[in-house]
Amino acid sequence: MKKGRIALLSYFKRWLLRSLLALVGVWLAGIILFSFMPVPFSAVMVERQFSAWFSGDFSYVAHSDWVSMDEISPWMGLAVIAAEDQKFPDHWGFDIAAIEKAVAHNERNENRVRGASTLSQQTAKNLFLWDGRSYVRKGLEAGLTLGMEVVWTKRRILTVYLNIAEFGDGIFGVEEASQRYFHKPASRLIASEAALLAAVLPNPIRFKVNAPSGYVRQRQQWILRQMRQLGGESFLAQNELK
Repeated sequence: MKKGRIALLSYFKRWLLRSLLALVGVWLAGIILFSFMPVPFSAVMVERQFSAWFSGDFSYVAHSDWVSMDEISPWMGLAVIAAEDQKFPDHWGFDIAAIEKAVAHNERNENRVRGASTLSQQTAKNLFLWDGRSYVRKGLEAGLTLGMEVVWTKRRILTVYLNIAEFGDGIFGVEEASQRYFHKPASRLIASEAALLAAVLPNPIRFKVNAPSGYVRQRQQWILRQMRQLGGESFLAQNELK
């Protein structure tokens, strides 16, 4: 009986190791392939779709239309950088100062957790991982972020981010969001529209582009001010993100 348990445990360990290695292989292949190929869907899109089906909502469709950076208004890239990660052009995937501030804040305010994820980390999480908070997920996110930063350019990370970011219920990617909310392609977004889209990113299910709350409007104006302070389109051109 004891030998049987040992054999079963040994088999389980081998199976777990092989599964982990296979998963790592899939992630590495994804990082390489998506460095030049359009991303057809993300892990968050799959999670949202299955969650809707399991809850009985068969009308839900997680949809996104891939577009290149040349087909996205420069204001949109600037807006998400201004809103989410102003050190994006310079860091290697992590903003250490922001992480330290977030840790200090969360220790003082346990009921109001503040995040410090960069655009690179958000892209890694949205593309490859599940939603939610856990040390396991954050550890995997860190590894994937480093891999992306090594293989991808900053322009590529920003392109993928804008194509898979969630902007509303079933609305993924800036092209789908632009068509749905403003009835025009993402290439024609103006600064105020880009800032409004960026304003809902912290919680696109709670915050609505088509019915913005006072908080969302205030955040939109703050993002516009940050965009001006960064230097507008010249900021993207100087950092080869345009």
